[in-house]
Amino acid sequence: MADTHVLFVEDDDVIREALQLTLERDGFRVTAVADGLAGLESFRADRPDVALLDVMVPGLDGVSLCRRIRDESTVPVIMLSARADSIDVVLGLEAGADDYVTKPFDGAVLVARIRAVLRRFTHSRAAGEHGGPGTAAAEPSDAVLSFGDLEVDTEGMEVRRDGEPVPLTPTEMRLLLEFSAAPGAVLSRDRLLERVWDYGWGGDTRVVDVHVQRLRAKIGQNRIETVRGFGYKLKG
Repeated sequence: MADTHVLFVEDDDVIREALQLTLERDGFRVTAVADGLAGLESFRADRPDVALLDVMVPGLDGVSLCRRIRDESTVPVIMLSARADSIDVVLGLEAGADDYVTKPFDGAVLVARIRAVLRRFTHSRAAGEHGGPGTAAAEPSDAVLSFGDLEVDTEGMEVRRDGEPVPLTPTEMRLLLEFSAAPGAVLSRDRLLERVWDYGWGGDTRVVDVHVQRLRAKIGQNRIETVRGFGYKLKG
């Protein structure tokens, strides 16, 4: 992680300076700014590996900044919020954030979240480079799974719907791969948190719910079924 560049947008001077020191001690390279407009400028100039965005920052709030970043990149985004308010959490995730952490937070937990989201991103990117765009057309194989009008290339990390590419973030891709590995099976939210988000501890299942909503919007609203009281399943 020594070369990993973190963009950190936080207007509280004490939190910004303390967390920057924590991340740097863990080997990250950190650019810390105090407002959203500066954050957007820094993102475009430096193209960091991961972005930590506080929800309530001046100039351009964290949710709006997340949307602007997501319009341009699939770089991992973690939202930071001073409260566990449902609206803040859902808005941040719907804007395209991969995860969120509520203040006050433990520095070690945040570092673990950063490393987990980076593993997801690195794995998806490496798989795509290995067998994805730019390679010769492959013969049909077991690596390409079909679910109605949906095709999932598990090696090339590509998804098509009615033959058209479906752009997914690395987190959305891993979520779909988890469903694709067990079509028709009900997957609990806790299992998805563990398998997709690499949580070795309990997490907020709203992260799963919002990402399922985002995935449905891209692959078809009826493709993933809610099984009340249990979780979700992919229709074959």
